[in-house]
Amino acid sequence: MTFLTLDIGSSSVRAILFDDTLKVIESSIVSRKYNFEVTAEGGSTVQADFLRGLVEASIDDVLKHPEAATIRAVGMDTFVGNLMGVDNHNKPITPIYTYADTCSSDDVAQLAKVVDADQNLQRTGCPLHTAYHPARLHWLRRTQPETFAAVKRWSDFGSFLYTAWFGQGACSYSVASWSGMLNRQSLSWDAEWLKILGLEAPHFPSLADFSDAHKGLTTEYAARWPLLRDVPFYLAVGDGAVANVGTGAATADILAVTLGTTAAVRILVPSPHETPSVPKGLWSYRLDRTHHLIGGATSEGGNAFHWLQTLFPTLDFEHEQAAIMQRAADSHGLTCLPLFNGERSPGWNSTAVGTLHGLRLSTTPTDILQATLEGVAMRIALIAEQLPSVPHKIYVAGGAATSSHLWVQMICNALNRPVQLVQAAEASAQGVALMLAYALDQKPLSNYTPPIAFSFTPHPENVSRMKAARERQHDLYHRLYDRNLPRG
Repeated sequence: MTFLTLDIGSSSVRAILFDDTLKVIESSIVSRKYNFEVTAEGGSTVQADFLRGLVEASIDDVLKHPEAATIRAVGMDTFVGNLMGVDNHNKPITPIYTYADTCSSDDVAQLAKVVDADQNLQRTGCPLHTAYHPARLHWLRRTQPETFAAVKRWSDFGSFLYTAWFGQGACSYSVASWSGMLNRQSLSWDAEWLKILGLEAPHFPSLADFSDAHKGLTTEYAARWPLLRDVPFYLAVGDGAVANVGTGAATADILAVTLGTTAAVRILVPSPHETPSVPKGLWSYRLDRTHHLIGGATSEGGNAFHWLQTLFPTLDFEHEQAAIMQRAADSHGLTCLPLFNGERSPGWNSTAVGTLHGLRLSTTPTDILQATLEGVAMRIALIAEQLPSVPHKIYVAGGAATSSHLWVQMICNALNRPVQLVQAAEASAQGVALMLAYALDQKPLSNYTPPIAFSFTPHPENVSRMKAARERQHDLYHRLYDRNLPRG
């Protein structure tokens, strides 16, 4: 028997088949790349019908695989913090606004005057920030009142797809927890935010757990995908949550560091009866009703490396990384705040920008490369140290990590902990497959042990040098933004 996973990330759509041992079936990966539409004003959107077309075409293609005839369940993860407005017929009225859209930064400031930040964090698990729905909805109502009034339902992309395919679409607790509008105690749309925004619960999809599957495609889609006509489609979950599962970090004694386009530091905490408190500067999301995801994320990661490649198109980056591996940490005299897309954890300053301090005529591209990669590594360590305790076992995964052992060693030195690089090319999709087996066959998520590609240990001298560099990074942040950023 086979599982079909749909992985809707921030740069590609992937449809992948897994066998009953939860391994990727050969030649079953279908992938379509795309980019968010960005503007100089901070916009970051994608057209809903365009993205839906990519997902549906990927399903068309993967169903041509011989093993597709044995699909027993479909699961989906999506990039989260996404929001779109639809009419009564599920037709998009707005584009999909992504977590990276910062147009609502002024509204964050306005709303900060009327809400208690600490209470909001503990109630919803999310700080007040442009990455979440409250500020974005406030911005839309303020700047596009006619469009705002025309919207009948504010939907996430997964619920939009399921409504198109089944005639109805619920939002999982997992996806809703990334909105900043889910009450963590009641698992309902938060009454306080609804009141402030002038909305009601029916303006949003109904809420349910991951395991509350949809079944029975509409006539149109049953004809298009006959193999899936009576197959259960489990609710979409957040890509970050299932990435933890897919990298083997499904228990509270393992810290997962993901270094992809952006970066994240997360612990999955099974807590069926209690709602754990949220450390200042971090967030708490959900995998499902009984699993909490606690951690923080940056807006930079592999995108910073890509920026450097654009900045220095003739540079041999493999050679440069090999050279930096032989250099001492922080040997360049630069201080880097790699806040190229604003700041998320732990300071949540959406107006922050990237800064490279200490440039001289002697500064080389190698210096800038090293300083930028170290800058990201130090921000990752800062986030990790906001947790009540940092587990001894640390898994690192993600495309940017796999591509750069140098960068993983920098993270290891910044954390001053041994780390293991997980061989997980399809971490989110793997996590979805594990979730399906958990729901259907009661296979514990903790049973999965990921393959380890490489192990790293801290270099004592470089640990000390990175610590000094972090002090300079903290002081530069404080001078520029005058905020009480935790030191870790």
